[in-house]
Amino acid sequence: MTQTAATAPLICPSILASDFSRLGEEIRALEAAGADWIHVDVMDGHFVPNLTIGPDVVKALRPHTSLPFDVHLMVAPVDNWLEAYRAAGADIMSVHPESGPHVHRTLGHIRQLGAKAGLVFNPATPLSVLEEAVELVDLVLIMSVNPGFGGQKFIETSLRKIERARAILDRAGSRAHLQVDGGVVAANAGACVAAGADALVAGSFVFKGGPDAYAANIQALKAAAA
Repeated sequence: MTQTAATAPLICPSILASDFSRLGEEIRALEAAGADWIHVDVMDGHFVPNLTIGPDVVKALRPHTSLPFDVHLMVAPVDNWLEAYRAAGADIMSVHPESGPHVHRTLGHIRQLGAKAGLVFNPATPLSVLEEAVELVDLVLIMSVNPGFGGQKFIETSLRKIERARAILDRAGSRAHLQVDGGVVAANAGACVAAGADALVAGSFVFKGGPDAYAANIQALKAAAA
């Protein structure tokens, strides 16, 4: 069952595209502009070729907003970091099947910590793991670029993968969110939602034009997806 036009997707701006010299201000501006979640890209320089945000930064940012922190852990091995990011204020923690040896255990641990558990699929990662772990996920994230850097172009074949993920969730009767991340702009937001996504991560598109433009950019995504 795909999303209907009456269902507005959650907009989850990725702070990877923000001004890192003023992260607190950026997050407050995003909340005022109508963002639904704050997407935090955690990269370790090993699992992906970039190095970004540690738990101390997440902890420092937590007082700046009441919005959920949607933390995407591009870290391997990931299990050693779950407690630190949860203690720092992560509400959702999403992991890759490749980032640890026992996905069931990792997802279960996230839930035991009181956070929502997400499972992330890179462009070339098959969805078979989702079929085996669907009862443990609160969020499925389809990467529509290869992770590591912002500003990449949307991979069009990701739309078919979103459709397949939606079918798996629907067959299982799962209420998990289906999120897409990578090159999301107004021009493809509608196709992502039509394919079954109900949460859109957007970095460069949301942050273009500076804080005065954030509300218009977020609204443009919602309007395009309607």
